[in-house]
Amino acid sequence: MLNIVILAAGLGKRMQSNLPKVLHTIAGRPMLSHVLDGARALNADGIIVVVGHGAEQVREAYASQADLQFALQQPQLGTGHAVMQAAAMLKENQHEDVTIVLYGDVPLVQPDTLRALLAARQDGLAVLTEILPDPTGYGRIVRDASGNVCAIVEHKDATAAQRAITEINTGIIAAPTAALKRWLTQLTNTNSQGEYYLTDIIGMAVADGLTVAVAHPGASFETLGVNSRMQQAELERLWQAEQARRQLEAGVTLADPSRFDLRGTLECGRDVFIDVGCVFEGTVRLADGVRIGPHCVVRDAVIGQGTRVEAFSHIFQAEVGCDAHIGPFARLRPGAKLADRVHVGNFVEIKNTPMGEDSKANHLAYIGDADIGARVNIGAGTITCNYDGVNKFRTVIEDDAFIGSDTQLVAPVRVGRGATLGAGTTLSKDAPPDQLTISRVRQTTVQGWKRPVKKS
Repeated sequence: MLNIVILAAGLGKRMQSNLPKVLHTIAGRPMLSHVLDGARALNADGIIVVVGHGAEQVREAYASQADLQFALQQPQLGTGHAVMQAAAMLKENQHEDVTIVLYGDVPLVQPDTLRALLAARQDGLAVLTEILPDPTGYGRIVRDASGNVCAIVEHKDATAAQRAITEINTGIIAAPTAALKRWLTQLTNTNSQGEYYLTDIIGMAVADGLTVAVAHPGASFETLGVNSRMQQAELERLWQAEQARRQLEAGVTLADPSRFDLRGTLECGRDVFIDVGCVFEGTVRLADGVRIGPHCVVRDAVIGQGTRVEAFSHIFQAEVGCDAHIGPFARLRPGAKLADRVHVGNFVEIKNTPMGEDSKANHLAYIGDADIGARVNIGAGTITCNYDGVNKFRTVIEDDAFIGSDTQLVAPVRVGRGATLGAGTTLSKDAPPDQLTISRVRQTTVQGWKRPVKKS
């Protein structure tokens, strides 16, 4: 049985924020959410989050996640004290039970690293360690003459010889649950910080004759913690570089990997090209041959094969078919569903509207709450007047209709198949199929009229 305890009680004073530190984001998601992803990837039997500062905010943020339990650490008296608060919640039913301790402000530990930690543990205890050129501030891994781990000494309590050790403790451990509970009751705070160190259980495990094994992270960013805005920004760029690397290895072309941001998941087909400054959020799928121009934002969207999205376009909760052409400066809002070969041009906004094959809205239009057929041409300046201040109504434009420039369609209204609306029409009644419908004031010329001049 696997328990995972996540320590998330810290104040985060250096963040200079009213938001609890673990709710600050990396790649658009709270740091704690990243840690929970890793925990869930291991199919843990119990996940306990130890909260303290901002406890109610953290509980509220994860109130809908039924697999979590919360323990309160108040006051905060060290890492050992934090795990003590979770001890009563740890599940055990046999001697193979194990507990992993993670940290809510160390967000990017990968599941494979945690699996390696569990594998290294065997029947004893395992510690995730790392070799650092400059280990200042970290607890040191102390080994005996045979090379076996015998203790972890915090930097402030270390001797000069111990400070020369470059193998450091990341704080992440995997321990037998029953033994961990026993060791927690034996912790004391007789140290320079006056705190209960979780690392003291290493010596207790050695005294009990258990082997203390070590495992190492797959990448250095995995064990980096966040204690300040600067560290948050640095870790953000490291993680974005890692995500760019993964996309490149999967065959995606990135114009500049250092100017790529992924804040969710991105699934790409073959021969996808992504230009500079693009941001992907939520769940995005790009099919074969998609090209995304510079500085686009795409969130929770599906884009079909061969489609081209030009610069500065925003696509949110929308679907685009194959061989379509979007932008530049286009905005697809939730519910936009564009079929194959649709063209949506500059300064066109589409919301809650399916748009049929080969239809076009190339300039300066707003199409909302509409049903657009195939091969429809929507002229510049066209808007669907779908909202009366209280309720929204739908506009239907059937196949092969031609909507002239500067047309207003006052919903609910229907444009019949093959109908043409003359430029400048305000349509408040249905337009019949295959006919020209015009609504204009008759043009007149005022004889003798002169333009006013400025008085001196």
